[in-house]
Amino acid sequence: MLMNMIDVAIIITYFCVIAIVGVIGMKRAKTSEDYTVAGRNLNFFMFTACLSALTLGGAATIGTAKLGYQFGLSGMWFVFSQGLGLIIISLFLAKKIFNLRVITIGEMLENRFNVEARLISSLVSATYTTMLTVTQVIAIGSVLNVWVGWNSTVSILVAGGIVMFYTVLGGMWSVTMTDIVQFAVMTIGIFFIMLPLSLQKVGGFSGLQASLPVGHFNLTATGGLDILKSIMLYTLGIVVGQDVWQRVFTAKSLKVSRIGMIASGGYSVLYAVTVAIIGMCALVVVPDLAVPQNAFATIAMQALPVGALGLVLAGVLSALMSTSSGTLLASSTLIVNDVIKRLFMQNMSEKRFLQISRMTTLAIGIFSIVCALWIQDVLAALDIAFAVLSGALFFPIILGFFWKRVSARAVFYSIIASTVVIGISLAKYGTTSIIPILYGLITSIIIILILTIVEALRKSASDHIQM
Repeated sequence: MLMNMIDVAIIITYFCVIAIVGVIGMKRAKTSEDYTVAGRNLNFFMFTACLSALTLGGAATIGTAKLGYQFGLSGMWFVFSQGLGLIIISLFLAKKIFNLRVITIGEMLENRFNVEARLISSLVSATYTTMLTVTQVIAIGSVLNVWVGWNSTVSILVAGGIVMFYTVLGGMWSVTMTDIVQFAVMTIGIFFIMLPLSLQKVGGFSGLQASLPVGHFNLTATGGLDILKSIMLYTLGIVVGQDVWQRVFTAKSLKVSRIGMIASGGYSVLYAVTVAIIGMCALVVVPDLAVPQNAFATIAMQALPVGALGLVLAGVLSALMSTSSGTLLASSTLIVNDVIKRLFMQNMSEKRFLQISRMTTLAIGIFSIVCALWIQDVLAALDIAFAVLSGALFFPIILGFFWKRVSARAVFYSIIASTVVIGISLAKYGTTSIIPILYGLITSIIIILILTIVEALRKSASDHIQM
């Protein structure tokens, strides 16, 4: 069953509105800081809305509904872990990050260590943010394929193209303005339309309880290992993610960044529970769904009337598009600021920076769309992205903040070694295994400790000889 033409018209209108808002945002992107961090001038509401829209993307919506369909309430841990990461940043790192006055994580690592650490971390982070962009584009194709009836290729090209269009033009200002619209639509669609109508379809929460086994209401039904995997992948990944840090840099004050991250983290927890329940409703309504990844789209088709369905789909697309635009911009910023500018064009003008940023964003956007046509599983692509990021960068960044004796050489080699180990482990054990992230973290901390201690001993011996 496909959507009514009224609902399709709502979606097309929504696409047009987002494109227009993105063009308006382009007029405010006049400098490199405007393009990359919105001039560091967002107030509490704008900051919270944009940060929430960034973290709660396609994988959060489609993936959590899928997990809710399969495991019940314990499907919330995936998104809950991301909200936990935001709260941890607010409590322990917000002041340090905000006071850096940089644009990328790589800049921080160069200031703390050396240019080599900046370059290797930026390449790893760019891989993560690009893969995250791919997951959102995949989810867009999945939703439009089930609801509107467009084939996946057309869906990806249309929606991915719109995201690429406004991100290329206006950078963070376009992303910010569209995110505010998308956050509002997403909130209304998920909390005020989709949740109540899904529960109504199954006879309310009591009907849901009566229709599903007790295990589906157990928060640990997925198993302790999977919960640990979610925390290690997504909490640690959020803490050291360039896309999140770049949003932190947009806040107009430290207070805004701290309170905004806590508010966004709390919103993420509510979102996680809500979408998991929607997935559980889908299990009651369509118990033999062949592709669990289509759980959200299928229950919407079953439960929502004409008009409401279009609004909810607009909300889902908002989640997808806001995250994909943020991660696309993060990838571009890393490549332009930490590689092109740092190595080849250190004295580039503001005008030249904007030109190269737009061209780079376009190139990464096209690459992400091509990858989305190749990789079809949202959660598999997301696991790859977070495994590389968390395993390779968590300890170098955190120890860089809190342990003054860590050496640049130790950080550089730990990032390279852990990235290689994670890649080999993913190939051997698969994306669903917790082993790659564990091996990556263990490799990272061991190399940092050994090389830091060796260099300290060498320095001590050298000082002793000189005496």
